[in-house]
Amino acid sequence: MATINLTMDALESTLENNDMVLIDFWAEWCAPCKMFGPIFEKASEKYPDMAFTKVNTEVERELAGAFGINSIPTLAIFREKILLFKQPGALPDAALEDIITQVKNLDMDQVRAEIETQKEKEAVAE
Repeated sequence: MATINLTMDALESTLENNDMVLIDFWAEWCAPCKMFGPIFEKASEKYPDMAFTKVNTEVERELAGAFGINSIPTLAIFREKILLFKQPGALPDAALEDIITQVKNLDMDQVRAEIETQKEKEAVAE
């Protein structure tokens, strides 16, 4: 699957309809973004079962703002609608591959349990 452009309007349905969603926040003028683009595209071809999306921060300012993007490129990865990874910086092939593998191998039941535990702790602290 090739990368697709993600808009604010399509965010919810994209997260709803895909088990794993990778989002590359970028801009046309950004040299590191141009370096990371082909790496991201290559990974999209290797993993056709995942949604590889791109957000042009100059065009989709609202979406970039919703994610608190202040440095590009930034990669965000969701699995089962849960944001598991968000980090700025252009990644080399091997690093992107490693992150994808780690996210794929997570026990999502355990992740959801940890989120619930954290929510309970925060509720008690209030």
